[in-house]
Parts: sequence; structure tokens; C-alpha cells
Amino acid sequence: MAALLALASAVCYGVVDFAGGILSRRLPFLTVTVLGQFGGLLCAVIAAFLIPAPSVDPADLSWGALSGIGSGLAMLWLNRGLSRGAMSVVVPISAVTSVALSVLAGVLVLGDRPSPLAWVGIAVAAPALWLVSGGRSAAPRRTGRSAPTGAGSGARDGLLASVAVAVQYLALAQAGTSSGVWPVAAGRAAAVVVLLPVAGRSLRVPSPVRGAQALAIGAGAALGLVLYLLAAQRQMLAVVVVLASLYPVLPVVLGIRLLHERVDRRRAAGLVGTLAATVLLALG
Repeated sequence: MAALLALASAVCYGVVDFAGGILSRRLPFLTVTVLGQFGGLLCAVIAAFLIPAPSVDPADLSWGALSGIGSGLAMLWLNRGLSRGAMSVVVPISAVTSVALSVLAGVLVLGDRPSPLAWVGIAVAAPALWLVSGGRSAAPRRTGRSAPTGAGSGARDGLLASVAVAVQYLALAQAGTSSGVWPVAAGRAAAVVVLLPVAGRSLRVPSPVRGAQALAIGAGAALGLVLYLLAAQRQMLAVVVVLASLYPVLPVVLGIRLLHERVDRRRAAGLVGTLAATVLLALG
């Protein structure tokens, strides 16, 4: 059950990333991001009332708020990196490094002890995610004799985002089961508080349709966090984080099927690797 919940979380994030990428071509990314946080807050509060919570512990809400701050900062740095045209650098670094940091923290700090089969799955997942995300040695773009554009800053933004994502996963996993999913709601509220001052006057009022789409994308992201929290309450962090972090696979598959994007051998190998990692982690 924990593996299925973690994979469902990855599906939610994959759909959200794909839809958010499409919508961000039509609206400023800050508008999409901030409206998404409000949609996520609404979804999380509804889920919190529906899922039993015997006693809401303030410590659990604090962990949830810290997770939300990590989530908000991750979105800020990811979007900043992507806006600089360094997608081939930002996405692989943020996805793989956040997995590595979370697994290391789970093993060294939280005492996780994955089985040998799970360790093989973790070892397969990291390079597979890199390949799926289009990771290369990130050859920078040059114009004539000009300096590389986006490579160095993209790498920095990717590393910053990966640390924030690891904080999101690690902090939320510390919330106890007695608080239900109220920690997720606390995290969405904290993300709104973090992002609103950053967005400031850059926010734009979208059309009702575009606004509803942004809210729905944020609600999907919150649902992904709810599923992750439920999975983390049933399985060790090292396994759940890796399964939930397989989300880059879905935008690639949707891009191939719906946008008729081409898949090269590297991404094909990465897709096969993520499938193998999923099986190994589920069995382990």
C-alpha cells in the first residue's frame, strides 16, 4: 500500500508539472505558482477535514509548515532556473540531488535500513531519473564568442531547489499520524506566506479559465503531498522518497504522446531504468 501511495504521489506531481509547464507559457510563472499555492491550500484543508485526525499536535503542524517553506522555495528556485533557459541543467540536478539528500538523511539521521533489493532500486533510480530528465554533461549554449548562458546559474538554482525539495520531504515525514493531513494544510499556508512577498507586483490577474486552471494545478500538487504523507507514515523514508520522486517520467511520457515530442536513446534507457527501480523498490 505504501508503494502504491508513493507512486500515486509521483503521478500527481507528474501531471502537475506537465500542466503547469503548459500554463506557464500563457501566464507569468509567478502568477501560476502563487495561485497554485492557494488552490493547494484549499485542497489540503478539505482533505484535512475528511481524513480523521485524533489529535492535532502543534509539533506536527510545525513540521508541516517547515515542509511548506521548503516547497515554496523549491518552486521559486526551479522557476527561476527554468526562466533562464537552463532546463537541461536544473531538472536533472534538482530531481537526482534531492533524492540523494533525502535517502542519505533517512539512513544517517532517521535510522532507515533499506533491504539489499531496495538499495539496488535506489542505485538504479538516480541515474535513470537523470536520463529521463534529459540530463547531460550540460553543454552550455554559446552565441559567437559570448559566455555560456544559463549553465552556471541553472546549476546553482537546481542545487538550491534540490535542498528545498529534500527539506519538504524530510520535514513532512516527521509529522505523526495523529494529526491526519493537517500538516499538509499548514505547509500550504506557509508556502503562501513565503511566496506572496516574493511575487509582489509581478502578480497578474488572469482570466477566470486560466485562474481556475492554476488553482487546479495547485490542488493536484497538494494531493500529491497528501499521498506522500500517507505513504511516509507506512514505509521508511528512503524508499518512499525515491518512488515519489519518479514524477519526471510522466511529463516525458505525456510530451511524447500528446505533444509528439521525440524520445532519444538516453530517455528511453531512463524510462526502462525507472520501471526497473519501481519494481525493485516495491518488492524490497
